[in-house]
Amino acid sequence: MALLGPGNLTVRLALAAFGALAACAHAEEPVTDEYQVKAAFLYNFAKFVEWPSGTGGRSSSIAICVLGQNPFGRVLEDTVDGKTVDGKTFVVRHVSEVKAAAHCQIVFVCSSERKRFGAILGELRTGGVLTVGESEGFIEEGGVVNLKLDGGKIQIQINMNAAEQSGVRISSKLLGLAQIIRKPVQAK
Repeated sequence: MALLGPGNLTVRLALAAFGALAACAHAEEPVTDEYQVKAAFLYNFAKFVEWPSGTGGRSSSIAICVLGQNPFGRVLEDTVDGKTVDGKTFVVRHVSEVKAAAHCQIVFVCSSERKRFGAILGELRTGGVLTVGESEGFIEEGGVVNLKLDGGKIQIQINMNAAEQSGVRISSKLLGLAQIIRKPVQAK
């Protein structure tokens, strides 16, 4: 799988974020710009991640699951609607149980689940799932990606140890935009 096409990743992510903002202008529920940008990041992560064969690698779709109280409204669905990556369509699921999240390629763990981070990430740790959070402590508990709001901008943090243990391979282009963190991950 080719992880990158021509063009600059920063420009592509910015354009995708602006596209998400435009696509969501008609959304019924009011949603802050923060979640429009986070939805664009989730979509773009699918372009720059390889999943182990047997998990997301062979599926005909890419499932993005939101675990916990959904902060996106309809923005995430609207952002990925009709889009494909490597011929795979997107499916967005809202789940409340970790067992359901284990069948997804990307799992956004909402801040509402903060008290359960350890248990959630322990369950998903070796299943080929790209775990994405938005809270302080998510990386330390073993999350792969954290979207940290800092000064009105979203900063990408990636825990390389958690990515390796999960079996997901992240493009060097995406890693070049992120703050790389190497936190030891406890065995399950």
